[in-house]
Amino acid sequence: MARMIFVNLAVADVAASTAFFEAMGFVREPGFSNEQASMMKLSDTISIMILAKPFFSSFTGKTIVDSRTDVEVLIALSCDSREEVDATVAKAVAAGGTADPTPTQDHGFMYGRSYEDPDGHIFELMWMDVAAATAAMSGGQGPA
Repeated sequence: MARMIFVNLAVADVAASTAFFEAMGFVREPGFSNEQASMMKLSDTISIMILAKPFFSSFTGKTIVDSRTDVEVLIALSCDSREEVDATVAKAVAAGGTADPTPTQDHGFMYGRSYEDPDGHIFELMWMDVAAATAAMSGGQGPA
């Protein structure tokens, strides 16, 4: 079985967050969703678990950060092209997110932008030409 990742996010409004992630192309898994949580699948191996803050609190004794003012994690996702990076940021803005809360990166062989969901969680999107990046990182020597 392929290794899977489930990113758990504390949110203020499960229904609103579910609608945002559906607009971003995630698919809600009804068998793992209710008024306290929504499992949102991006792929067969990547899911976002949207959890109401009181429910999220039941999994930890630590303080939940306010993701609008504090950052605990930046969630990075790969894209197949520069155009997909830009289109995904545009889709996030149309769904109620904020574009580019972190600096845009353009190194020619690597391009990245970000968006913030309505609860302040930051998603970084990145496209990379692997061969060009490998060459650049090895001082132009090409892949080892």
